[in-house]
Amino acid sequence: MSRAASKLGIGVLGVGEMGRRHAENLRRRIPQARLLAIADAAPGRAAQVAAELEVEHSFRSLEEMLELPGLDAIVIATPDKFHANAIQTAAAAGKDVLCEKPIAVSLADAQKALAVVGKAGVRLQIGFMRRYDPAYEAAMKHIEAGEIGEPVIFKSVGRDKDEPPIAAFQSGLNGMLFYNNTIHDFDLARWMMRDEVTEVHAYTTVAIRPELAKYGDVVASTVNLKYARGAIGNVESFVQAIYAYDVRTEILGSKGAIFVGSLQKTPAMFLASNGGTQPLADHFLSRFADAYLGEMNDFVDNMLHARLPRVSGEDGLKALGIAVAAEQSHLHGKPVPVELSRARAAE
Repeated sequence: MSRAASKLGIGVLGVGEMGRRHAENLRRRIPQARLLAIADAAPGRAAQVAAELEVEHSFRSLEEMLELPGLDAIVIATPDKFHANAIQTAAAAGKDVLCEKPIAVSLADAQKALAVVGKAGVRLQIGFMRRYDPAYEAAMKHIEAGEIGEPVIFKSVGRDKDEPPIAAFQSGLNGMLFYNNTIHDFDLARWMMRDEVTEVHAYTTVAIRPELAKYGDVVASTVNLKYARGAIGNVESFVQAIYAYDVRTEILGSKGAIFVGSLQKTPAMFLASNGGTQPLADHFLSRFADAYLGEMNDFVDNMLHARLPRVSGEDGLKALGIAVAAEQSHLHGKPVPVELSRARAAE
């Protein structure tokens, strides 16, 4: 039986918050998918989630899971620093892959992963789920239709609600702010402007959490962008906004503008730890619930019907290139060109 006439056999690697949501969607909300197995390095976690979702197989490693017959694809939701190796391992085993962002935390590792994917002849999708959010999709249709003219300015805000525990930084398993958070905005900056970022200038702070500096991370940043065709942009990231999970984007063009997530008809609003005068999103899984489901539905459908993914490994590489340049600008205090051949500054 061909894939197009059957269900896609999938294994999920990593079932923390993000991976568990992917597993739940695959198991309960995507009829074309068959969730065959779950793997996680944390003792007991894979077995627990597998039991809760009524999935027969659970494993402690990707390698063990790949021995299971019937797997067509792997969803990777491990900490950032394991993404590139997991992509290579799954691709070498002939499996299509959906990998959470970032594709890697260095350009060298990303390029190695893409080389293995190309050699194996499999398909790779990167988890930039905001492209599947109904509001962002609607905005993009207006941009593609030319309704705002030539895009001139890109602005994006990404503010997480809750203060991350210090253990999240001490573990060293995830990339710094630019790789773990801002990279979503860097992807939007390319996609929505339909142009490439050529230079960045990052400003960062640890003012309210100075202890983060020793882990090579920051609590907030603004990154100015220059584009190939002359447009400019700015991206702000903040990991503990307290008042809400706040994601907004503006694209200003020669004929008009688009605001995604703006507060309409509200000249002033006070926001504090107990919320505000309107219901506010408090977590990425609630704000982007539709986007995560749409992303996985699209991946499964494309894999079953032998189509290329909508968000490619090359998209992952280019967003990573912006993040690498932003980190270099942060470290050296000056504008830095975006170069996809340059290794991560910290290496």
